[in-house]
Amino acid sequence: MGSVTTQDGTEIFYKDWGPRDGQAIVFHHGWPLSADDWDNQMLFFLAHGYRVIAHDRRGHGRSSQTATGHEMDTYAADVAALTDALDLRGAFHIGHSTGGGEVARYVARAKPGRVGKAVLVGAVPPIMVRSDTNPGGLPIEVFDGLRSALAANRSQFYIDLPTGPFYGFNRPGAKVSQGLIDNWWRQGMMGAANAHYECIKAFSETDFNEDLTLIDVPVLVAHGTDDQIVPYADAGPLTAEIVKDSTLKTYEGLPHGMLSTHPEVLNPDILAFLKA
Repeated sequence: MGSVTTQDGTEIFYKDWGPRDGQAIVFHHGWPLSADDWDNQMLFFLAHGYRVIAHDRRGHGRSSQTATGHEMDTYAADVAALTDALDLRGAFHIGHSTGGGEVARYVARAKPGRVGKAVLVGAVPPIMVRSDTNPGGLPIEVFDGLRSALAANRSQFYIDLPTGPFYGFNRPGAKVSQGLIDNWWRQGMMGAANAHYECIKAFSETDFNEDLTLIDVPVLVAHGTDDQIVPYADAGPLTAEIVKDSTLKTYEGLPHGMLSTHPEVLNPDILAFLKA
């Protein structure tokens, strides 16, 4: 474990496990979580000989709780600072949800040779909010509701979201894991309320269309059809259409948090893509 200091003095916490000369995989977490959300995947890929790296986004987890920089340009710049510090070349970048947006923006702007492949899982691109140019998106009132719930009682909100739609535990017959719910709450409450509040705008209103057109490495787009957070139809398939070298993998009936609820399904598929 270590930290990198960015140009504005922000300390970005990261984990770095495995052989230093191994193929590096960088994991980018969702909102409002931390690098800990990748425990299952990091152990899986570590066991397959990879070097696995995961950071806490600014304002999240153990990174600095900054007053500014809670938008995608700065998130991507922070990733660039981390990959520069570790001198990662040909790295694989895997992003979930908000982290998928972070991957798209970083990969689109990365220095030549830094990135080998990318994986977007339940990711927010191309853009989440509804508009005249994105009629299939979610109305702004949905995101205003998230902000209101966070401001009113963040701790309760961070129980309600994983208990319900995030992992699909609100579906009939769902196998509920109290451990996943508790760990979601723990990770969320480690971060800063201001960062999480502002990040809602970042993940919902950022337009990634141009980023997706600029990505020139192979990309796996993985999305569950029962994603209640980032609805499937306006995300995964549209992203796969835009990215030049993309593979769309659709998971029938799986939820937004499928990396945690179904790692035995997702991990081998991601491994196969990375090894192909």
